[in-house]
Amino acid sequence: MNEKPPFPLRLGFDAKRAFQNAAGLGNYSRFVLKALREHAPQLDLFAYTPRRKTELFPTFPTDRIKTPEGFPYQQLPALWRSYGLVRDLRRDGVQLYHGLSNELPTGLAAAGVRSVVTIHDVIFERFPHLYPWLDRQFYRAKTKAACAQADVIVAVSQQTKNDLIEFYGIDAERIQVVYQDCQPAFQSRISKENIEAVLAKYGLDKSELYILSVGTIEERKNQIRLVEAFAKLPSKDSKLVIVGRPTAYAQKLRQRITELQLGNEVHLLHDVPSQDLPALYQGARVFAYVSIFEGFGIPIVEALHSGVPVLAATGSCLEEAGGPGALYASPTDIEQMAGVLSQLLEDVPLRSQLISAGTQHVQQFSAKNIAKQLTEIYTEILP
Repeated sequence: MNEKPPFPLRLGFDAKRAFQNAAGLGNYSRFVLKALREHAPQLDLFAYTPRRKTELFPTFPTDRIKTPEGFPYQQLPALWRSYGLVRDLRRDGVQLYHGLSNELPTGLAAAGVRSVVTIHDVIFERFPHLYPWLDRQFYRAKTKAACAQADVIVAVSQQTKNDLIEFYGIDAERIQVVYQDCQPAFQSRISKENIEAVLAKYGLDKSELYILSVGTIEERKNQIRLVEAFAKLPSKDSKLVIVGRPTAYAQKLRQRITELQLGNEVHLLHDVPSQDLPALYQGARVFAYVSIFEGFGIPIVEALHSGVPVLAATGSCLEEAGGPGALYASPTDIEQMAGVLSQLLEDVPLRSQLISAGTQHVQQFSAKNIAKQLTEIYTEILP
C-alpha cells in the first residue's frame, strides 16, 4: 500500500460557481468549501474563479482566492478556466484539483495534478427534449471529458451514479456517491414573529395553512400537475404557495390556475431572496416537490431540516433525499398526489412521525460527514 503524503495537502477547487452563483451549483460549491475548511483543517484549500462577487462568499480567505492574471486570460476567463488554469495550479503547488461543477481543465495529468470531478446530473441525456440541441452537445462533451480525465468521479446521488454508468458506460468503481446538505439557515428555528412578518411581506395570511413548493418554474419541476392535484383536495382550507424563478412554462401554469378557478388559492412568488426562504418553509404545513427528475433534491433536505413533512415524486433520486421523512407519489399520477397531500394535511400523528424520521435522516448529509468522505477520497488517490 502506498505511503500517504504528509499533511497539509494542498488542494485546488473550481470556485466559479461559489463566487458567481447565488443558488444551485453555487450553494453546492460553498457548502463543500465551508465543510472542508471547518472539518478538515489539515487541508490547504485554494479557490480558482474567473471572477468574484465578494458578497456571495465573504468568509473564504482572500489570500487563497485565485483569479486569472495577464493576457489573454484576464480578457478571456473561459479560456483560462479550460486551459490556463493548470499553469497556476503548478505555480501554487496544488497536488489535487476538484472540479465542483461537472468539468475539469485540460492537462491536469500531464502537469502531475490528480483530480476529482463532481457530476450533479445528466438530465439532458434522459430528457433531451427539454434542452436545445447545441446545449446538449456542449454538456455531453464537457461531462464525458471530465469523467474520462478524473481519478475519481463524485456523484451527488446514487441516481446520478446509475445514469453515468447507463449513458456513458463508466466503471462503477470509479464513481463515489457523496451527498450534500443545505445551507445552515434552514437548520435554525425562526421565531413565530419573524415567520409572520415574512408571510405578511408576500400577502399570506398567518392564520391560513399552506402547502409550499420551491423550485424553478419549468416543465421538469411539474408544477402544473401539482396545481391539478391541489384542486382535487376535498378540503379548501389550505393554500398552495409556489416559489421559483419563472420560465416560459410559468405562463402555462398561470393559465391552468385560471382554468381551475384557483386564483385566490394558489400564490406564485418570484424573486424571493434566500433569507426569506427559511421562514416560508417553517411556516408551511406540507412541502411538495413533484419534479419528474432530479440529480438530488436539495429543497427536500431544506424542508426536512425545517421540520416540515414532504410529498415527493418517485422515479429519480428524491427517495434518497427524503428517505423516511417523506411520502411519495408518481409525478404523473394526479389522483395519487392529491391523496398524499390530503393525508399530510389531515393526519397529525403521521406528520409528527415523518418530521421525526426526517430529522434523523438528514443527519447523514451533515457537513462533518461530507468533509470526512471527501477527505478520504482525496488522500486515497494521492500517490
